[in-house]
Amino acid sequence: MKRLTLALMMTAAFAPGVEAANLMDIYRDALANDATLASARAAYLAGQEKLPQGRALLLPTVNLSANTTWNEMDIQYRGASTFPGGQRNYNSNGATLSLSQPIYRPQNWAAYEQGKLQSAVAEIQYAAAQQGLILNVAQAYFDVLLAQDNVALSGAQKKAIQEQLDQAKTSFEVGTATITDTHEAQARFDLANAGEIAAINELEIRQRALEKIIGRLPDTLATLAVELVLQPPEPNNINKWVEAAEQNNLLVQAKRASAEIANQEVARNRGGHHPTLDLVASYSDTSATGSSFGFGNDTKASIIGLQLNLPLYQGGSTNSRVREAVANQEKARQDLTLEARQSALSTREAYLGVTSGAAQVRALEQALMSSQSSLDSTRLGLEVGVRTNVDVLNAQQQLFSAKRDLYKARYAYLVSRLKLKAAAGSLAEEDLQQVNQWLK
Repeated sequence: MKRLTLALMMTAAFAPGVEAANLMDIYRDALANDATLASARAAYLAGQEKLPQGRALLLPTVNLSANTTWNEMDIQYRGASTFPGGQRNYNSNGATLSLSQPIYRPQNWAAYEQGKLQSAVAEIQYAAAQQGLILNVAQAYFDVLLAQDNVALSGAQKKAIQEQLDQAKTSFEVGTATITDTHEAQARFDLANAGEIAAINELEIRQRALEKIIGRLPDTLATLAVELVLQPPEPNNINKWVEAAEQNNLLVQAKRASAEIANQEVARNRGGHHPTLDLVASYSDTSATGSSFGFGNDTKASIIGLQLNLPLYQGGSTNSRVREAVANQEKARQDLTLEARQSALSTREAYLGVTSGAAQVRALEQALMSSQSSLDSTRLGLEVGVRTNVDVLNAQQQLFSAKRDLYKARYAYLVSRLKLKAAAGSLAEEDLQQVNQWLK
């Protein structure tokens, strides 16, 4: 009873009277509510700060310090002295303004280049997260539609088998059929009932997966039009798509930038062997109401000069950091190679998913018509006595299997189109809008 109630509730939810949310509606909800994208956006904003942090290493640093001190001294001079001893209590104050401008620090320049690259990586990763959201929304959307189709097909199949079961029982009662037909129909009915329960459970799971992305369960979704326009990729050349992916795939771009960051890390650590040269300047103003000699003073001082630092020995830490950076540099190169190969593979899979997917949809459309004709012929054969009830059940099973395969192939074709664009690094909201036009 609970299963039946759930099925009725879902049927009411997807009733024609309810305004359906289409793919773009779900995508806009995802833009506002998807936690993964929000996390990527925060990471992007954090990554953008790497650039000003790197630039700061090339700019001057200015510091202001101030102090005030109370001094209590008890002085006793030994031997002859022109200064009287005794208690000295006085206050001293001072302020210093200092400036340091790097002139020659190769490691700072390398860190600045790293900051620019890290900022670029953050931007690329955010763009990849946006493309990932488009794919996730489309996949989750069509998973729900496929699950809905399977629930509807399971119910229709169960109903058709129920009719065959009733007919088999009637035929057995009047003596025109054996008990075998009844048992066969009953077994098929029980399997269909189990399949319907599994389909309802799958629909619930797919709906919750969509809810995870947009933060709510939509009342109903727009379904795919009966006539789906099957278009080849543009350009219709797999090698051109692979070439585009090797250059423009966002994950490849991120790995390429990471490899350059690793190169700069080697340069930055090797800079630890180089001398550094800074321009330094300071201005100080100090005053004291007394001193160890008994009288106060006011002092103003200005200093400007060059400061050279030559590292001689740091316990081997600089050499160790260089070796570490070189190893990470090789790792980054291999990661880039691996990602380029993976993007080429993903592009080929997506391209074939579009081209072979279109052919598969056409073939399954023809198979569906053939299965329907076969079922009609088998039913006619049963009426004239040349076919059995089992033959009808088998023909029904073939028809419903063809429908399931066709629905699945149509959704897979649309998702493959989006995956192909994503693999080539060109997936955008306009591509999702194009798919959305095929919904009703």
